[in-house]
Amino acid sequence: MASAAERRPFWLIIGAVVVLDRITKIIAEQSLLTGPVSVIGDTVQFRLVYNPGAAFGLGQALGPTARWVFLVIAVVALVVLAQMSREARVGDQLRQWSLGLVAGGAAGNLIDRIISPPGVVDFIDVGVAAWRWPTFNVADIAISCGAVALALSLWREDVGRRAAATD
Repeated sequence: MASAAERRPFWLIIGAVVVLDRITKIIAEQSLLTGPVSVIGDTVQFRLVYNPGAAFGLGQALGPTARWVFLVIAVVALVVLAQMSREARVGDQLRQWSLGLVAGGAAGNLIDRIISPPGVVDFIDVGVAAWRWPTFNVADIAISCGAVALALSLWREDVGRRAAATD
């Protein structure tokens, strides 16, 4: 079980992601009201979009209750992630960092669900011509990167267990 000192990166990363996410969303809401801003031609743009559901438009079938359903799911996820941080193996900093990224992103989008009536603020638009990735934000980037890192951490732990079992 990780000590409080070993869990410090988990909490610091959550704080950093939430602050960066809030700042970028505030800037997006203030500067993108007049329309999209091209960053790299049509490939990367900043475009203000409000998402009342979840990633990739999930939750549209839930209608107006989607906001509250995903709010509860996010709170439960944060509790589970904090528990995973506490139960992480001693010295597994990759696990602390990855859990911090996922939790920070979840917290950033949770804050939007609470304070933004139209929904989560998304503003990064990537694609080519009509083929566009769903618009996303800094919190979504943290969740995605953290999930990949968490999968790597869990895989490394599994490989270590298998190696120990064969010795």
